[in-house]
Amino acid sequence: MLKVLIVEDEDIIRKGLAYTIDWLSVGYVLAGEAANGEEGIEKIIELKPDVVIADIMMPKVNGLEMIQRASEEVQFKSVILTSYAEFEYAKTAIELKAYAYLMKPVDVDKLKEVMGKLLIDIEKENEKELIYQQKNQGMDIELLSSSDSYKNPYVKKTIAFIKKRYIEKLSIESISEELEVSTSYLSRKFKEETGHTYLDFLNMYRVQQAIRLLDEGTYRVYQISDMTGFTDYKHFCSVFKRYTNTSPTEFMKYKEYTS
Repeated sequence: MLKVLIVEDEDIIRKGLAYTIDWLSVGYVLAGEAANGEEGIEKIIELKPDVVIADIMMPKVNGLEMIQRASEEVQFKSVILTSYAEFEYAKTAIELKAYAYLMKPVDVDKLKEVMGKLLIDIEKENEKELIYQQKNQGMDIELLSSSDSYKNPYVKKTIAFIKKRYIEKLSIESISEELEVSTSYLSRKFKEETGHTYLDFLNMYRVQQAIRLLDEGTYRVYQISDMTGFTDYKHFCSVFKRYTNTSPTEFMKYKEYTS
């Protein structure tokens, strides 16, 4: 459920919006209410609502200034209520990226319709953000692997091997043999410089490549498993979920839904 905060200086209107609307039926819980803009700022920072329904003309701090100031601290969507139809108010509301601008007296059915559409939009934004976060899990591998910050030449060569040959069956034992150093030495130095074990680094890099291929939408999941060095499909799904908190199939569904 999303949280909604109502900021309105007229008690009858505020209480009416707060307690006559069945917020649960439209996907929200009432987080709280405030009687002026100054109190509204405090409540927004304290309660961190997803949506703020606010009147414009209020004592102490008007609704538009409240939204502007509170937005510097908290991310939220706003729905503006006003009995004033002047263009400048609407213009300012647009500049503040208000989701809707509704005239008073409030049409409850219209407000519920707006809140329902807003709920869908917020959920889509949240899903896109989830995908972004999942896609960027382990992005430090890409950044580190392209930097010149490593001092140990064997670590540098190992990372180069991973980037070039991650599709192959690539173990630290085979790499250490190829580099003519002991496996224990290479493992220790690799962890010291990258902050990851060799296997962790390899898996994260492979998952990154898998995400890139999933983004293209050209291949099936089992094909991507083979293309990124995971010869066992179930193991690929397990590793993918470990680093992204979702399965490759779920990732594809999110992508299709939000595209």
